[in-house]
Amino acid sequence: MEYGNVLKKFEKSISETELAQKLDRIKSSVRNNMNGDVYRTCFSCLDLTSLGSTDTHTHIEQLTLKAVDFNKHFPNIPNVASICVYPVFVETVGLVVGSSNMAITSVAGGFPSSQTYLEVKMLETSMAVENGADEIDVVLSLGEFLSGEYDLMGNEIAVIKSELGDETVLKVIIESGLLKKPQLIRNASIISMAAGADFIKTSTGKTGVAATPEAAIVICEAIRDYYQATGHRIGFKAAGGISSAEDAVLYYTIVKDILGDEWTTPDYFRIGASSLANNLLSAIENREVKYF
Repeated sequence: MEYGNVLKKFEKSISETELAQKLDRIKSSVRNNMNGDVYRTCFSCLDLTSLGSTDTHTHIEQLTLKAVDFNKHFPNIPNVASICVYPVFVETVGLVVGSSNMAITSVAGGFPSSQTYLEVKMLETSMAVENGADEIDVVLSLGEFLSGEYDLMGNEIAVIKSELGDETVLKVIIESGLLKKPQLIRNASIISMAAGADFIKTSTGKTGVAATPEAAIVICEAIRDYYQATGHRIGFKAAGGISSAEDAVLYYTIVKDILGDEWTTPDYFRIGASSLANNLLSAIENREVKYF
C-alpha cells in the first residue's frame, strides 16, 4: 500500500490555536463527568499495567491474582479490561487468569523503542500470542515515519498484524509526546489505522512526555475521520503519566465529546496505567483504597 496516498484523502490537522480552544471547551465539561458512573467506566477500561525493569514472575502473579479476585472484594464495580505485561510474563498471567474473561495484553515488537529487526518483532509478537496474549501493543517505527518512509513504517505494522490472526487486538503506539506537532500525530494515526491497527495508543510511558490531552484530541479526530471515510471503528488508548481520577475523566470526556458514547466502552477505549487503579477505586468508594 502507498500510505502517502492514504494521507492525501484526509484533511490537515487542526491548528494549535484551534486545538487549545477545543481543549478549553472540553475541560469545561469534565466536572459534569466527575461522578461514580464515569469513574466505574474508566476503571472498566483500564489495562492494568506493569512494565518495570525489576518485574518478576512472582510480582506479576500476585498482581494478576488481585485482578482475578477483584470482584470478590468489590462486587459492584466492573473489573479492569486487561493485564498488560512484557512478553516473558504472558504465560504467567495466563496461568492465573485461567478461564476468566480478563484479557491479556503484551507489549511486543521491540518495545519501547521499536529499534530491532522486523524478523525479531514478528517472532516476539507471534510468541506472545502463542503463549496466550489476547492483545498486542507495539510501537511504530518512529525513525522511518519522521524520515517520510511511510510505506516502510506502514508495511511493518501490516506484517505484524498478519502475525496476530483475526482474534488478536493490535494497538499501535505512536509515541505522541515525541511527535509533538498535531499534523505528525494525525499522520501517524492515519497510517497506523490504514495498516491494520485496532487501537491507536498515545505513548509507551517511557519517554519524557507521555499522554497529553492535546494529543488525545488529535488522535480521536483522526479516528473519527477514518471511521467516517471507511466505516472501520478504531479504538483509542491513553497511556503514560495518567494517575488521577480527574486525569482519567478528562480522557473519557475527550473520547465522548469527539467520538461519542459508542467509544466509551472497553471495546474502543482503554487507559494504560498502574497507580490510577487505586485512585479510581478511592474516588468510587469515597475513601482511600490501596487494593492493587
